[in-house]
Amino acid sequence: MGLQNSEMRATGAGAIAILIWASLSLLTVWSGKIPPFQLVAMSFLIATLLGLAMILIEGLNPRLWRLNGRAMLLGVAGLFGYHFFFFFALRHAPALEASLVNYLWPLLIVLFSALLPAAHQQSGLRWWHITGALLGFSGAILILFVDAEKGAGSFAGQNWIGYLAALVAALVWSTYSVASRLFANVPTQAVTIYCFFTMIGATFAHLMFEPTIWPASMSAWLAVLLLGLGPVGGAFYFWDAGMKRGDVRLLGVLSYFVPLLSMLLLITAGISSPDPLIWVAAALIISGAVLAARDKLFRASTPHRKS
Repeated sequence: MGLQNSEMRATGAGAIAILIWASLSLLTVWSGKIPPFQLVAMSFLIATLLGLAMILIEGLNPRLWRLNGRAMLLGVAGLFGYHFFFFFALRHAPALEASLVNYLWPLLIVLFSALLPAAHQQSGLRWWHITGALLGFSGAILILFVDAEKGAGSFAGQNWIGYLAALVAALVWSTYSVASRLFANVPTQAVTIYCFFTMIGATFAHLMFEPTIWPASMSAWLAVLLLGLGPVGGAFYFWDAGMKRGDVRLLGVLSYFVPLLSMLLLITAGISSPDPLIWVAAALIISGAVLAARDKLFRASTPHRKS
């Protein structure tokens, strides 16, 4: 029972990360015209400071001194690598199609979970896990098309490098997420180190590829602060706990709530217009999540017999 409760808490932490990520689009719009890598660098600076503050409050975990090179490589490659390839994709392919390719990562998390060693797996991969992930992916596709502007690009051959980068981004994030399970003994405080090196990498990428544009107003500065505390920074601490000790497959499917909640936030803020297809997408995503959680819902609804 204790292990089950621990898994539920960790899954809840991962779900918090998903809820936080839903604010990414809205906060990015509010931040103004800051170039992508500059925004990542600024956000991860805040995330690093957040992690240092947490360490000061909690005390340094002794296991952090034993952080091995493989865990370090995985963390930095996951955080920086994902953002680098995703933003590269957006620069070399239409945003809609690049996002569609990138949103393979929740499905890949579900599939890659079957590759974990037996000691790190929760149970075998079942049809309802895959079907739930496919339903969620269908819902995400609908939302992305609803959000697309008229005249969006097509999967043209000249954009192949952008699509390839989007696929690499999806592979990087799903691999990082699932492989984190192999380093469950590495404390979440290590994410502070990953955030620091991601900030350094994003700064170099910014200086190489972008002009520097600072926030134009106090509200834009506030949006940058909230990005660092939330979707481009702080959320990764919650995601680390979820991937290491939570239900990896369920979190993979729940990740499809990100574009749905993001769209609802944009509609509420008056930035996007409502569309009836949103509710179809919501039904697909919710159905996929319920189906993916089938075994847990069934187990929870089954009364325990006293021996």
